[in-house]
This record gives sequence, structure tokens and C-alpha cells, in this order.
Amino acid sequence: MIISPSNRLDDVTTYYFVRKLEEIDAMNKDGGSLVLNLGIGSPDLLPPQIVMDTLTKSLGAADAHKYQSYKGILQLRNGFANWYKNQFGVHIDQKTQVLPLIGSKEGVMHISMSFLNEGDEVLIPNPGYPSYAICTKLAGGIPVDMPLEESLDWKPDLKKLAQTDLSKVKLMWINYPNMPTGATADLVFFEDLVAFAKQHKILICHDNPYTFILNDQPLSIFNVPGSQDCSIELVSLSKCYNMAGWRVGAVIGAREYIDTIMTFKSNMDSGMFKPIQEASAAALELGQDWIKNLNEVYKERKVAACNIMAALRCSYDETGAGMFIWGKIPMELKDSDAFSDQLLKDTRVFITPGHIFGSKGLRFLRVSLCSSAEDMKAALYRIKTGFNMNDYVLNDHNNHNITRV
Repeated sequence: MIISPSNRLDDVTTYYFVRKLEEIDAMNKDGGSLVLNLGIGSPDLLPPQIVMDTLTKSLGAADAHKYQSYKGILQLRNGFANWYKNQFGVHIDQKTQVLPLIGSKEGVMHISMSFLNEGDEVLIPNPGYPSYAICTKLAGGIPVDMPLEESLDWKPDLKKLAQTDLSKVKLMWINYPNMPTGATADLVFFEDLVAFAKQHKILICHDNPYTFILNDQPLSIFNVPGSQDCSIELVSLSKCYNMAGWRVGAVIGAREYIDTIMTFKSNMDSGMFKPIQEASAAALELGQDWIKNLNEVYKERKVAACNIMAALRCSYDETGAGMFIWGKIPMELKDSDAFSDQLLKDTRVFITPGHIFGSKGLRFLRVSLCSSAEDMKAALYRIKTGFNMNDYVLNDHNNHNITRV
């Protein structure tokens, strides 16, 4: 290059899955069997038929291909507001409290850029979604590790956290049902969280895309009275409606927060394609039957994923919510990254190593439920016939480069 990259990229690496997918693609071209990818949380199922039909019908409208409102069409904002009322029993003003997004991942960046100044600190869950820390750095903020305690069902210890210096903390990212662990939060935890945020003047950013996947008690942070004073929430159609590639989400919150984010967002895009917005509004009108039928598929896959964890001698919580199974590797091992790489090499099955979600994930693996039960059963067969756990443990024991527990 004839110019140097921006300094803001100095501490930011390419997203792990970008690099891993390139490696898997190269393996798929080497003449061997195709890699069974159980690592990516990208739904493989089709969106609802009414969504696809609405999109097709909308394409011919006279204004379909024009620039659209930065705030999204009223039909979509109404859709999100009604969805909150029907699913959570929460009243949302569609005119002032809903901002549709081109995917909720976009929202993580927009929130960071809208509220952080140079040197502001942000509480980042460990383990957690890597984009929280990366977007914080890109916005000039400082990520502060917030351990999620396995003994507390992967929640932060708020009492211990309150004893630390929080004077520079501006934002706090949380995510329940949790990715990658599958842990859920109840109303009592959310109440404690809101009280904590108000006491320390911290804005809670609740990332909530998995709320209806294998979760019997879906909650919004706004189920807590008074939470809108100190909270915003991201929701997405990617997981619950199999629309990951459509890039549709929203940030919900009090008018002052939404207006602030809107100021930044309006300088970043020129609105969302109208047929996608109309189709998304149709998805939000679907009732519990859609969610129930979707979860029947994920229940079958979850059984297959748990069988894979058992074959790898990993301990796991089969009651977790969301579209992943989180398993701890055998006590004889510590490095899930090397374990995952060896598994890929020996069986051409890819399972995500937990280290990419933070140091708390170092001894964990994550299996995605976004592959068919048939593919999972095929992966299980490969593991049982092509991967000798006893040999791996022995080889690891003799490898002085791997730190042992």
C-alpha cells in the first residue's frame, strides 16, 4: 500500500470466522470429503413463506427501489412495537423508541460510536461476543473485562463488580440468552442489573437475538419497571426467523438514546431496502406457532449436538437456551483451540473453540445448531471412527508447549 492503515486498526484483528472459513474453503477444494461445519451460527432453514412472498410482491411497487426513511418505514416500526407488546407485554412507542437497523451487529458499532469518547470504559462480558470489544476499541473506548462466573450460571458477580473502580465506565454489554454459553437470565437478575446501572450511571446494552430459541421464558430488559432510564436493547430477525442474510434488526430504547444513535446512523447509510422492511414486518406478525415449530427442529438438533459433546468427553448443560451447545473439554486438557484444530484435521469436522469469546472460554467448545440433524449425525460418526480421544490426550500430555490444568 502507498499509505498506512489507520491507527485505530492496530489492536483489531480480522474476525476469527473470516480466517477460519477461508481455511475450511481451502480444505473443501483439496479433494477430500467436505468439512462438516458445526461452528457458525448462521441459520440454514428457510424464512417463513409469507416473508418471501411479501418480498416478491413488494418488488414491483412504484417506490420500492427509492431511498427510504432513515428511521425505517412506519409499518416496520409498528411491527417491532406490536411484537414487544405481544411477546413481552412491553409498551414501545413506534414513533420515538424504535430504530430499525441493517442487522443488530451494525447496532453494536452504532451504539459504540454514538456514546463513547476517547478513554471511556466499557464492561465486556467474558466469555462474550467478540464484536463488543472490537467496536469499543474502534470507537476509542477501553474494553474492561467483566467475567461471567460459571458458578453463577454465567452471570457477572455484580457485588464484586461494584467494588471495582467504575468511574470511567459508560456502557455495559450483556446478552441473555447468552452466546456462547446458553445461560438464561430471570427477572430478578435483570432487576439487580438495572439497580446496579442506575447506581453507577452506566447504560446497559442488552443484545437479545436468541430470546425465542429453545427458551421457555423469553424476557426483555424492559420487563423491569424503570429500566428504560438506563437500558437499550438490540433485537434481530436473523435467528428467530431464519433471516440472517437479510440483515434486519432494531435498537429499542428511550427517545433520547434512539435520537443519539440516529444522529450517527443517518450519516452511515441511506435507509433499508423497502421490500425487505415490508417482508420483515410480515415476519413480526407471526405468532407462537412459528416459534414452536422452529424449536421442534432445534430440539432434535440439540440432542445430536449433545451426543457430539459426549463423544468428545465434554461436560455440558443440556438445559441451555439459544442455538449453541457449550461444552467444557476434559480436565486433562486446557487448550480448546488446539483440540478444535486437531479435530478438524483428523475428521474434517469444525467445532468452534471457546477462546475466541474470551479467556473464560479457553477450555470450552461451542457446537452450533445451524446444521441439519443428518449432518450432525455424520459428524458424530466421523468423530467416533476417526478421532481417538485416548491418543489425543496422550499426545497432549507429551506436548510441553501445551499448558496443563
